[in-house]
Amino acid sequence: YTMSVGMRQGYRQALVGIVGMQFGLALQLVVVAIGLGALLATSTLAFNVVKWFGVGYLVWLGWQQFRAEPHAMSLDGAPAANGWKTFVQGFLVNASNPKATIFFLAVVPPFIDPARPLAAQYLAVMGTLAFTDLVVMSGYALLAARVLKLLREPHHIRWMNRAFGGLFMLAGALLATFRRSS
Repeated sequence: YTMSVGMRQGYRQALVGIVGMQFGLALQLVVVAIGLGALLATSTLAFNVVKWFGVGYLVWLGWQQFRAEPHAMSLDGAPAANGWKTFVQGFLVNASNPKATIFFLAVVPPFIDPARPLAAQYLAVMGTLAFTDLVVMSGYALLAARVLKLLREPHHIRWMNRAFGGLFMLAGALLATFRRSS
């Protein structure tokens, strides 16, 4: 998602999506912290509802990208984009991923001491995760924004839209095959 926005709309707009993604990660961590993560890990129905929402969203996002009209890009950037929409899309990419909940359930507990105040510990974990993800996703977005300068013609943009749209739909298909471990 980050590379797609970075290529189409530049680094600044991708950064808006990256911030949305961090809020999605924060929601996932809150879900785990208050125990809903355990419900998702133990309830097949709850897990499947979240999983299929994520599958549907990724496929829908991919289809939108795949069929997007190619617009020639100028050297000074991409067509104006709606920042709120980019933020919400970034949020939904991470918030609708049940694998993140399972990941947090598996990775976070060893870093949490139940004898100490939990809120501060979860905030430290979230800060670490958000910082790391922000740095990595920014690297992807900057790389993609640089490539944007090379892909300005409508046929290049059409190819890029279809490639990234296909990748989103593939991610949805892969998520559909994900099974909860027993």
